[in-house]
Amino acid sequence: MSTYKLISVLLDYPSEELLGNLGEIQRRAATESGLSFENLERLTHFLAYLGSVDLLDLQAEYVQTFDMTPEHSLHLTHHLCGDDRNRGPALIELTELYRTRGFEIPDNELPDYLPLVLEFLHTLPAEEAQGFLAEAGRVVAIIAANLERSASPWHAGLRILADMSGYKDDPKACGEDMRPTKDVCQSACGAMID
Repeated sequence: MSTYKLISVLLDYPSEELLGNLGEIQRRAATESGLSFENLERLTHFLAYLGSVDLLDLQAEYVQTFDMTPEHSLHLTHHLCGDDRNRGPALIELTELYRTRGFEIPDNELPDYLPLVLEFLHTLPAEEAQGFLAEAGRVVAIIAANLERSASPWHAGLRILADMSGYKDDPKACGEDMRPTKDVCQSACGAMID
C-alpha cells in the first residue's frame, strides 16, 4: 500500500471497514510505506486513537473537524482561493487532468478533496506524484498547522503529507487566517495542476 493510499484512507470519512483494518494498516505502514521513524510514530499514535473511539463519535468528530471548520477543510482550493471566483476554473482544470489520466471522480466529490487527490497520486509514477504533492505542500502544511493548533488527532496525516511534500516554510508566518493573497490564488491554483 503506497503512503498516498494509506493517508487517503485515514483522511476519508471514518467507516467500520477502516476501524476493522487498523492492524493491517499499521503492519503495511511499517513494512511498505517508507515513512520516517518520526512519521511512523505519528501514524501509530493516530491509529491507536482511531481504535479507541466509538465509530459514531469518530464520525461526529470528523464532521465537526473537517466539514464545520473552514480552516480544516480537506478541499485544497478552499485554502488557495476561498470562495473566490478563481476556484471554479481551478476545479474544472483539475477534473480535466483526472479525465486525461483515466481517473474517475465519484459523482458526490469535488476534485480537490485531499483523499481523492491522494488516490490520484497513488496512480501516478512516483516522481510525478511527488511533484504534484510538492506543489500542494504549502496548502497541506497550512491545514496541518490549523489542525495542530486545535489539537485534532487528524493533524498526524496532514503533517506526514507536509513532510513528504518537502515544504519547509512555517505556515504560521502566513497570517492569522492562513489564507494567501488573491494573486497567490491565481498562480497557485494553476501551478497545482500544471
